[in-house]
Amino acid sequence: MSKSLIIVESPAKAKTIEKFLGKDFTVKSSIGHIRDLADGDTGVDVENNFRPNYEVPAEKRKVVADLKKSAKAVDTVWLATDEDREGEAIAWHLSEVLDLKPEKTKRITYSEITKEAIQYAIEHPRTIDKKLVDAQQARRVLDRLVGYEISPILWRKIKPSLSAGRVQSVAVRLIVEREREIQKFQSTSSYKVSAVFLNGKNEIVKAELPKKFQTKEEAKTFLEKCKNAGFSIASIETKPAKKSPSAPFTTSTLQQEASRKFGYPVAQTMRIAQGLYEDGKITYMRTDSVNLSDTALAQAKKAIEQLYGKEFVSIRRYKTKSKGAQEAHEAIRPSDLATQTITGDAQARRIYDLIWKRTIASQMSDALLEKTTATISVSTAEEKFVAQGEVMKFEGFLKVYLEGKDEDDEENAEDILPPLKTGEKLSSREITATERFTHYPPRYTEATLVRKLEELGIGRPSTYAPTISTIQKRTYVVKEDREGAKRNYSCLMLKDKNITEESKSENTGAEKAKLFPTDIGMVVNDFLMQNFNGIMDYNFTAKVEEEFDEIAGGKLVWTKMLADFYKPFHKTVELTAETSARQSGERLLGKDPATGKQVIVRLGKFGPMVQIGHPDDDEKPRFAALLKGQRMDAITFEQAMDLFKLPRNLGTHEGNEVVVNIGRFGPYIKYQDGYVSLPKGEDPYTISLERVKEILNSPRLPKVLGKFQDEDISVAKGRFGPYVKYKNIFASLKKDEDPFSVTLDRAIELVTAKEKKEQEKLIRSWDEDARVRVVNGRYGPCIQAGKKNFRIPAGKTPQELTLDECLSIAGLKEETKKPRAAGVKGKAKSGKAKSRKAG
Repeated sequence: MSKSLIIVESPAKAKTIEKFLGKDFTVKSSIGHIRDLADGDTGVDVENNFRPNYEVPAEKRKVVADLKKSAKAVDTVWLATDEDREGEAIAWHLSEVLDLKPEKTKRITYSEITKEAIQYAIEHPRTIDKKLVDAQQARRVLDRLVGYEISPILWRKIKPSLSAGRVQSVAVRLIVEREREIQKFQSTSSYKVSAVFLNGKNEIVKAELPKKFQTKEEAKTFLEKCKNAGFSIASIETKPAKKSPSAPFTTSTLQQEASRKFGYPVAQTMRIAQGLYEDGKITYMRTDSVNLSDTALAQAKKAIEQLYGKEFVSIRRYKTKSKGAQEAHEAIRPSDLATQTITGDAQARRIYDLIWKRTIASQMSDALLEKTTATISVSTAEEKFVAQGEVMKFEGFLKVYLEGKDEDDEENAEDILPPLKTGEKLSSREITATERFTHYPPRYTEATLVRKLEELGIGRPSTYAPTISTIQKRTYVVKEDREGAKRNYSCLMLKDKNITEESKSENTGAEKAKLFPTDIGMVVNDFLMQNFNGIMDYNFTAKVEEEFDEIAGGKLVWTKMLADFYKPFHKTVELTAETSARQSGERLLGKDPATGKQVIVRLGKFGPMVQIGHPDDDEKPRFAALLKGQRMDAITFEQAMDLFKLPRNLGTHEGNEVVVNIGRFGPYIKYQDGYVSLPKGEDPYTISLERVKEILNSPRLPKVLGKFQDEDISVAKGRFGPYVKYKNIFASLKKDEDPFSVTLDRAIELVTAKEKKEQEKLIRSWDEDARVRVVNGRYGPCIQAGKKNFRIPAGKTPQELTLDECLSIAGLKEETKKPRAAGVKGKAKSGKAKSRKAG
């Protein structure tokens, strides 16, 4: 029997650690948090010094029972949860719930899951750090109080099922303010002049005029001066320059760089990084430190010397600039820098490669450059052209890695200049004056929002990804691509002493994977700014984070911090609940020409809509939902009135009424008792009855092919192409198969093959609950819940998993009770937060 039990949060982590230890150790997982604030009215007792009332949720009771049994059977329990505050809190909850005796309990931490690190941790145990636990408790309780007390007000004053959060609401504010800044932005144009010169050897010298001309006339006047001008090198300045490598990755910089280089959302980056950490490939991935251990520095030096040479080594110790950074932690780095690449999943390989290159580059020499600036005089004008170029003298760290750039800090690449001399004559090949426009501030991507939150001191490494995921899940913000618009611009060119003018066009305003506030997000933000200005203040949110740091450092008592916050906050809640008006973002657009009634756009129970009339009128108001892409703050009167043209009754076809309308999934025809989607490109506002008849008379999907074992079998077309459907089986057609030509026999062949394949994958299923099943997945056995797959805990046999265990691992449980209305004194609670530690 094992003498020691090690408890970690994740089954994958348990599996990795178990490989390093002998038979005296058993490693088990708590599968994330084992308890949280209670779902009932006793979540937080604000009248009893903010006493939290914790409970073990139903889905964790079996896990807790198993851990209790295992703990009683061993001499020592090692709590080996993550080294951050949340990991410390999980360790404390385990010790409390499992009723562990201090003399048989040891706390160990490590920044990497390697044999050496685990053995070192076991040789250097400590006790649970209650200061770190209190900092995490303070965060959990404060966030619950804010969410619990504000959310019910939003339900009553704006729309049901809304929520507010201390960090998420401030993140939404950033996005809303940026959007309004963009809407107010007035673009202005100017003319940028560039030239291509030739020296005596016919080598190209590219140059630009530092000055921009405000009008076309000014630009043209300058080109006129250049017609018969002479050009010569007025001065040359050559000076050395260098580029230094960036620091090793922190959580936020890894998220930013993975977004720039691969387009990964921050949550995806963290999921991949967590997998690499749990597999022992990299150090802990939630950190704000850029520090590297002496071991890592020695590994880096050795790797650089072997791969690139001694002249590329430059050992550096970086200092963290972000507020509240914990220097005791390490930056994100490979566990072993001698391992340049890894096998396995392609995304994991890309992230590992990025981390390895960044870490190695951080300990390499500067790149040495020679920058040359040449000033070119114009004999007929005061203005001077400037040509800039650079030559790489020594690659240094650039041999390995170059950091990506964001949209708002891109640099222009400089050309290499040919050898030039002062006084040297140049000839003009062409000089161009191009109209350029000022651009609005860039919208946030997930990565640039993380950077902004970090700059303001809002949140910590563990909160960035959950915050960004939450504001999107709650539809306060959407991440999407948007098409640009065509814009004309003017281009003047001087060539062979002739000036020509050409009108060109470009696409402007296109956005890719940018964060946009929704109408509901803007309305909620405005309400919170008006009534909870203190909570929404950037400085307040940053100050709270600093206070959490002080609690962790033993400089502040957590309950005092909560008391100082809660008293004025609760008064604001009560005042807002009593005195604030309902808010819908209502905007008057004009009057309906047919009835003279007001036309307004506002937020309704089911989302943004246009309303004609008032509830007090004799006739009921008319309503129309906004279309996808329309916004409350931008819709015009004409666009709003167009919404009331639908549904359109076009007449009859074969004795049945034909109606066109727009629904949740786009434009459609309602005919008989069915619905037929309008083909792409057809306009429901203008389509004729004749065209609709053509569509109705043509072959269309879905189409029932016949019966198979007394059940309908049909062919249809979905998001990913045509398929055959039989009961709950969907079998895709081949690319070259025409869905209108598929026979019943072919359909039966497809669904039979698909059913057989699914049966071969199935390991376990339960008739009483079809939400989960155990299957052979792409990477081995796993628990499948809908479209999501979950790892099977270490030590568990797939065939022996129970339904309860699968539901617990998949996080499926009964919906919790809603919190009481705000403004009621006493005990408080909020909706349950999902643990980032799960699985």
